[in-house]
Amino acid sequence: MSYDLANIFARILRGEVPAHKVYEDDTALVMMDIFPQSRGHTLVIPKAASLNLLDADPAVLSALMPLVQRVANAVKAATSADGIRIAQFNEAAAGQSVFHLHFHIIPAYEGVALGAHGGGKADDGELAALAQDIARRL
Repeated sequence: MSYDLANIFARILRGEVPAHKVYEDDTALVMMDIFPQSRGHTLVIPKAASLNLLDADPAVLSALMPLVQRVANAVKAATSADGIRIAQFNEAAAGQSVFHLHFHIIPAYEGVALGAHGGGKADDGELAALAQDIARRL
């Protein structure tokens, strides 16, 4: 499989599709997942094109992981989550549905089950407010 320039994350990175952005720099974009598994579900995506972790440039991964950690801490603080799940899928058989490397930052709350991956769309107003709150804590 080759990288598809029409995938949703590539389109978001080019500004063709709107997103609830939390943070952006030269190497990555952090945004809210519009189909969250829990309140505060956030995505970290590199700007460099790769299908997933398996074909990513190690230098991109090296630059990305400290940001994943910072975002996880900011999400936990903004949502008062009891824990944070970091998820990353490689290939369709493993659950990958968008073929652009990305990391899920998923807040976990005691006694609350996670929703299904790619379940219902979240409220845009709530996503915008969460994006601002998380951004303040980065």
